[in-house]
Amino acid sequence: MIEFRCSAILFDLDGVLIDSTRSVDRQWRAWAREQKIDEQKVMAIAHGVRTIEVIRAVAPHLDAEAEVRRLESREAEDQVDVVVMPGAADLIGAIPDGRWGVVTSGTRLLASARLRLGGLPVPKILVTADDVANGKPHPEPYLKGAELLGAAPAECLVIEDAPAGIRAGHASGMKVIALTSTYAASELGDADAVIGLLNRIRVARDGNQKLAISVG
Repeated sequence: MIEFRCSAILFDLDGVLIDSTRSVDRQWRAWAREQKIDEQKVMAIAHGVRTIEVIRAVAPHLDAEAEVRRLESREAEDQVDVVVMPGAADLIGAIPDGRWGVVTSGTRLLASARLRLGGLPVPKILVTADDVANGKPHPEPYLKGAELLGAAPAECLVIEDAPAGIRAGHASGMKVIALTSTYAASELGDADAVIGLLNRIRVARDGNQKLAISVG
């Protein structure tokens, strides 16, 4: 049993609250084929990183902002195989209002569409690719989430599924629980705890009004 004490929890979205891996994979591969770019080169960095940064890395000759709009519009419309992650609704429901938020590498359009599709509430604190200058693994997204929650970064706990997100959380001074939904446990070893399912996380309040998080 691993235990954490925190004031708030910051969730990544894709691969943590929403299972969209097959949709992401499908749309990125289709885009790569259209642009005549090696699919494997794209997929090696596509998860957990802002779309604009992936495009700039693999296709610097393209208008990155235009490609982001086109690609993420397709992703928002692609609802096949996009489902809520097991245990996500119960875990969110166990956290007091105002003590959690979502920090995603997707745009606000895409994040809102996926949350609604999964029947999950759109949180008051939603940090997207549109809200930061630097995406994960830079600490800016998670620092922004902590700021909006009114919590010190060291008092926040991150739940992630990608190495870039783990690095971003740690660079922010936060502890990180990693979920093996997108990457193998061997690739998530830098996290403070690694789990296979969200239902292994339990949330309670301690005597100091902090959240007591246990991972079993």
